[in-house]
Amino acid sequence: MEESHYVFQQGNQLWQRWQKHEQAYFIIAETGFGTGLNFLAVTTLFREFRQQFPQATLQRLFFISFEKYPLTAEALSRAHQHYPQFASLSTQLQQHWLDPIEGCYRFHFEETTLDLWFGDIHDNLPQLGDYMRDKIDAWFLDGFAPSKNPDMWNDALYTQMYRYTKPQGTFATFTAASAVRKGLENVGFSVQKRKGYGKKRECLAGEKTLEKPTALFTPWYLPQPAQFEGVADVAIVGGGIASLFTAFALMQRGANVTLYCEDPQPAMNASGNKQGAFYPQLSDDDERNIRFYIHAFAYGLQQLRNAENLIEFEHEFCGVALCGYNEKVRLNYRKFRNFSCLKAFIKA
Repeated sequence: MEESHYVFQQGNQLWQRWQKHEQAYFIIAETGFGTGLNFLAVTTLFREFRQQFPQATLQRLFFISFEKYPLTAEALSRAHQHYPQFASLSTQLQQHWLDPIEGCYRFHFEETTLDLWFGDIHDNLPQLGDYMRDKIDAWFLDGFAPSKNPDMWNDALYTQMYRYTKPQGTFATFTAASAVRKGLENVGFSVQKRKGYGKKRECLAGEKTLEKPTALFTPWYLPQPAQFEGVADVAIVGGGIASLFTAFALMQRGANVTLYCEDPQPAMNASGNKQGAFYPQLSDDDERNIRFYIHAFAYGLQQLRNAENLIEFEHEFCGVALCGYNEKVRLNYRKFRNFSCLKAFIKA
């Protein structure tokens, strides 16, 4: 872990920058999640920062990582056994780790949010969209060496990096390959060589030096998030499941929430069923729809597991039996076997 600290944390000057940061959040992007040790290490460092500087403007860390070949839950657990200093964080991550399919999984931790993208980074990185332009504060350029992974280390990656990096945003990497240095310089980064870690002679770090231009107008297509100072006071009318989880999400983000409900207890109306089932709505028409519902289901399951640590409610993670009650339904279920993304969720 000393190499991760030297190359990525010191290379991006995180501790010093966090103390001077003028926003409530700091965004790090990483090009290879692997075993997640860089994430565990920087999250631990950020917790130490928050404990030492509780009044700092910076309140939350966002970590975006990309991984083409994700580990299984078992392999992830074995890798983390060698790092007991991360046991608490590792347990939380493993608790929500499902057999991954391509796309983005969001994980919430106490002071950190992890967006983990599975699949080819060249497919997933552009999906961050215009909203993330000039937003990323620091990059961890990790993964296999350029000689072993030339498909990742190319001009397309460097161009997207520059697009998403904030002015004066930084990067750090273990490699000192001249092709990487030239590629980053060609898109506009300033690049410096640092002393390498251990037996490695050199490594690279740098920043986006271009000053952000002042726009003459706000583009009509660019949505601007609402800005507020201090703690938000939010009122929610209604006591259904949607209201409860909206309140839960806002409270996790530091808002003061008041929920107004005419019933003696929440969730007493709507369908009026005494028991509900939580499962993804699956259809056979388009695998993209299936992937969307699988990701939504994984996120919803994570929120339920987090909620059960805070409040008491009757529940059981037991699965749902889907019955083929007629030939049309049975034919639809048979088609599910064609979608690899469902193998981890369906037992037939």
